[in-house]
Amino acid sequence: MMNTERNRRSIRLKGYDYSQSGMYFVTICAQDRECLFGAIIPNGAAPNKIALNDAGRMIEREWEKLISRFPYIVLREYIIMPNHFHGIFEIRSDENKATIGDIVGAFKSITTAGYIHGVNNDGWQPFCKRLWQRNYYEHIVRNEDEYCQIAEYIQNNPFNWENDRENTPCFNS
Repeated sequence: MMNTERNRRSIRLKGYDYSQSGMYFVTICAQDRECLFGAIIPNGAAPNKIALNDAGRMIEREWEKLISRFPYIVLREYIIMPNHFHGIFEIRSDENKATIGDIVGAFKSITTAGYIHGVNNDGWQPFCKRLWQRNYYEHIVRNEDEYCQIAEYIQNNPFNWENDRENTPCFNS
């Protein structure tokens, strides 16, 4: 039997120090792309809107609290979608020892604990095995133009929901 955990190919940039100062764009997906954090509200001819549920609002609070855990980061644009999260953050110190993997790992761990609390105490929709998919997508933001393009992509994410083949139907009418 093949051990798939060990044979996964890394998507990280070989030799890059992911703790160094710079801006990083991350995408974290809910396990099986389940819509656990809210729904998209179609708005006719106007752009779609995202309606976060209690779980989505908890995700938002925990993202915003990351700066108290990692005081050398600055949070930039982000959005919580029904089944995934996009965010840009900046590491502003070469003295820090945490990598973006440490920061994302802490975020995933804290939000998983918060979500389990919501399932046990507030009737939130249970998830199967994991709240978040095992890995996450990351991109090193290299310049101002790229930052602007990614920020615009984040802001427009709800508007493009229907055109994304990866998304499951998470609509409220």
